[in-house]
Amino acid sequence: MFNKIIKRGHRKPSKADAIDSGLYGYGPAGNRNSGMVSTSNVVVNHASRTAPALSVVNSAPQPGGAVIDPTALPSGNIDPLPPFRDVAVSDRQLLFLRKLQICCFQFDFTDTLKSVREKEIKRQTLLELIDFIQSGSGKITENNQEEMIKMISVNIFRCFPPAPHENSGSEMLEIEEEPYAEPAWPHLHLVYELLLRYVVSSDTDTKIAKRYIDHSFVLKLLDLFDADDPREREYLKTILHRIYGKFMVHRPFIRKAINNIFYRFIYETERHSGIGELLEILGSIINGFALPMKEEHKLFLVRALIPLHKPKALALYHQQLSYCITQFVEKDYKLADTVIRGLLKYWPITNCTKELLFLGELEEVLEATQSAEFQRCMVPLFRQIGRCLNSSHSQVAERAFFLWKNDHIVSLIAQNRNVILPVIFEPLEKNVRSHWNQAVHGLTINIRKMFLEMDFDLFEECQKQHEEMEARARELEEQREWTWKRLAEAAEQRKGEDGITV
Repeated sequence: MFNKIIKRGHRKPSKADAIDSGLYGYGPAGNRNSGMVSTSNVVVNHASRTAPALSVVNSAPQPGGAVIDPTALPSGNIDPLPPFRDVAVSDRQLLFLRKLQICCFQFDFTDTLKSVREKEIKRQTLLELIDFIQSGSGKITENNQEEMIKMISVNIFRCFPPAPHENSGSEMLEIEEEPYAEPAWPHLHLVYELLLRYVVSSDTDTKIAKRYIDHSFVLKLLDLFDADDPREREYLKTILHRIYGKFMVHRPFIRKAINNIFYRFIYETERHSGIGELLEILGSIINGFALPMKEEHKLFLVRALIPLHKPKALALYHQQLSYCITQFVEKDYKLADTVIRGLLKYWPITNCTKELLFLGELEEVLEATQSAEFQRCMVPLFRQIGRCLNSSHSQVAERAFFLWKNDHIVSLIAQNRNVILPVIFEPLEKNVRSHWNQAVHGLTINIRKMFLEMDFDLFEECQKQHEEMEARARELEEQREWTWKRLAEAAEQRKGEDGITV
């Protein structure tokens, strides 16, 4: 049966063959009534949803690539090929190539009733390719590896439709009720699975594979992280992480490319679907950084990670971002001062939801902070904490008080109480006198009691200073009122003397 299939390629080419010969770039791209589209060597700019698609079809074979006979490509209806186990071992590489050619056909998945038979043949063919690579039945030739990457590129690299919030002009929602489902996912996830199995396979030689999984391929892969379907982003996360681990030559490029995505998100668009997944990859990468840490990595922290606290959509990726930040501090404790001052720089003023996230992250960072670094930033830090203690939003105030439930933070505060208590004594007194929430009022009383038991003399001194400060404030208020009263009397006197109406 296999020999019959091969012999089909030696008949005289028909008009249909001429159309289908565009499959791998050796002729015009095919376009069939059944809804199938076959393309090759397609280069698409995915950097932005708003960027126009650019397709380039090369009419000549790439240097070093497999020379494919256009007349051997499927024409008319797609016919299923025999399984690998039914052909001789010597014929499996050619059969592998033929199956790749079938998988290059693309279909309209928005219409479930269109090309049903062809879609099923392609799905089964993809499953066979995955099983062939996973089982290690035979090492794939270099030419077949190149053609496989071309097939994968044809299927996964595409332009995305505008997101719903872009069509309406509204802001991106922090929580989507129903995640977007890619119509082509039943086939698309098999293509991703094939790529993943190829990357992780022990038979894959990185010296050969890096010629096809190159910088251009990785860059397009990163562009796909803006996909709306979370299942696709999850696959991309796993694949990119495996590429980073296996292809050491690509590591600096991948880090730089992720940096550029972050910069564009922070300073230009504030819209990207895959920031959380990219941060998950970085969390694992940061965990593997060698010490002493390179200056490049420290700059990445300052220029990319810390500014990621600025966008409105922080809640979508804060958990992953907080993990990355904490990893830096745990790797190099000297970075704690830099991180804390960075958080203070981007501390939200009117967004209470973000403020709660900042307080949670601050506790994690302080837990990994040592005394010397804590002392460098404790004054501006507790000024901000004092403002949180006085927040009219009860959850923010309560979350700030919960910092005192952490034993390590309480230890740092106790060691530096001579500096910290004078800073937050006034906010504590203000809460005792005027905060509307009873829970916050009770927490304030408990913290005052803790400081009182910690150092009675210091507490008394702070109370005395606070009373003196209030007395001075009352004197200034009285002086101001007396001055205004004198001005009013002078105006009345001048009015009586000159007869001028004031």
